[in-house]
Amino acid sequence: MPNDSSPRQRLLAAVFAPLNESGKAQRVEDRIVEGITAGVLADGDRLPSEAELAASMGVATVTAREALVGLRSRGLVSTRRGREGGTFITVPVGQRGQLVRDRLRSMSRVELRDLAIHYQAIAATAAELAADFAGTEDVDALRGILRGSRHSGLSGAVVGEFLLELAALSQSATLTREFVRLYKAFGPLLSLLHEDGQFDAEMIQMCERIADAVAAADPPAAREAVKTQVQAGLAALIDEHSRLADRSGTATPPNAQKRTG
Repeated sequence: MPNDSSPRQRLLAAVFAPLNESGKAQRVEDRIVEGITAGVLADGDRLPSEAELAASMGVATVTAREALVGLRSRGLVSTRRGREGGTFITVPVGQRGQLVRDRLRSMSRVELRDLAIHYQAIAATAAELAADFAGTEDVDALRGILRGSRHSGLSGAVVGEFLLELAALSQSATLTREFVRLYKAFGPLLSLLHEDGQFDAEMIQMCERIADAVAAADPPAAREAVKTQVQAGLAALIDEHSRLADRSGTATPPNAQKRTG
């Protein structure tokens, strides 16, 4: 059975998980920005206090404070004093999309491909294990998530929820945590592509094929379906990366010239 925590709760836990390197205000700041681009920290959300943030991420309070100063200087958070005060996210929906585009533009194709390869390996393994372990109720839950795309119109979010639930069905806490960490980095980039109706529909269809493979208890088919989905996303991201570079008039990084096929 899947973990009791929701996909959003798992992503939030990843945002505020302990850092590998302590004493790095930039790392704390980057982690909060990742939460914003992943859509789990939305406009108006209240952040933990400085002390809570420091304890959660394993850094000194002064480091958390420095990171918040950096976020305020970028206009991504605001702090209010008083009884109902605190530090709040200040990122309208359109600005979140710009943050994701800026991140994609800053990456080289080699970095993008490397991230996709790691993401694919973990996601494909999760799908393979889910096909081994998932029961009828688990498959119904996966299909229920996909049915939600027809009503909400938010297919990008639905695909993310589907894949996070699929990872939980692997019954490996370690693998699920790693997938959540990678999805937090790769998922927001894919969300840009869901603005294209054709891509959006294709991703939902690929999720349906993954669900069919899990229902049929066919691990190889589940693995291949995920690999096909990730590779389609990577190809589209490379095209979007080129468009963004052309639009900004910036030169493509030297290592981005290498083919990623």
